[in-house]
Amino acid sequence: MAADRTGLGGVPRLIARAGALLVSSSVVIFLLTEALPGDAAVVLGGGRATAGQLAQLRATAGLDRPLAERYASWLAGMLSGEPGHSLLTGRPVAELIGRRIPVTLTLAAAALALAVPLMVALAWSAVRGPRPLRPVVTGIVVAGAALPQVALAALLVAVLSAAWKLLPPVSLLPAGEPAWSRPDLLVLPVLTLALPAAAYGAALLGGAVADAVARPFVRDAELRGMSAATVALRYVLPVVAPAVARLLAVVGGGLLAGTAVVETLFGLAGLGELLVSAIGGRDLPVVQAVALLAAAVVGAGLMAADTVAWAVDPRSGAVR
Repeated sequence: MAADRTGLGGVPRLIARAGALLVSSSVVIFLLTEALPGDAAVVLGGGRATAGQLAQLRATAGLDRPLAERYASWLAGMLSGEPGHSLLTGRPVAELIGRRIPVTLTLAAAALALAVPLMVALAWSAVRGPRPLRPVVTGIVVAGAALPQVALAALLVAVLSAAWKLLPPVSLLPAGEPAWSRPDLLVLPVLTLALPAAAYGAALLGGAVADAVARPFVRDAELRGMSAATVALRYVLPVVAPAVARLLAVVGGGLLAGTAVVETLFGLAGLGELLVSAIGGRDLPVVQAVALLAAAVVGAGLMAADTVAWAVDPRSGAVR
């Protein structure tokens, strides 16, 4: 009982939930990739292999083994850090991922750094901004959250590249080259990721902010003449902190998923572009490894968010 009151009893529960999430994600990812249309052996054979050659290719790649055996072998390889080799190139999957991770991490981190303050500013303005501007901000939030990334990318390219000639329309950053070496190539991809994420986050956060500012102690602080900044930091932030922590995990996961579209659109050689090309070539080991890595990152983010939410407010139930 004492362990539970201090929160120590919740740590095993968090770890167990994270482990269950990872295992269930691995099962879903494996089954979905196995259900992809087409035959990897046909791709390997270039579409001209005979039936005997196709059977040999399947045996070489291990595609002829029972489903459960292939899943157990794949999961063991993933947990040991050896996810196998690409069916198309023969190169280690870990090497392919390692070369692409810096681009994706840089893109997602920059987008998150831009999205978070913009999200908070929009949510606060929609609830506590000047009264005539609140409907305008709310409309911007709704429109931004609903705008597809492809449409936003086309709009940004048309304005910032085609019309104003400020930025290159595509990035074409080679794999392995540090993304931060060419910041001008990242502006459009970062904006394409960050703006919808900020609008979506503001739409979710607005309810928590509205509930917080309606609390009696917040109104009392305002009546005592405290500045808006003091009220926000001292009284509103502790109330919305658990929601913000969980929202950051959700937004971060969305940004990571969005890199698949953005990297493909702008020619960035990151994990998202690798995943899209691997799906097109039915390169199962690459698809499965990248998808499980993304699920693990999102799961870790949710676990961290639950921990932060509980630390700020033990009544939030994050680790119950």
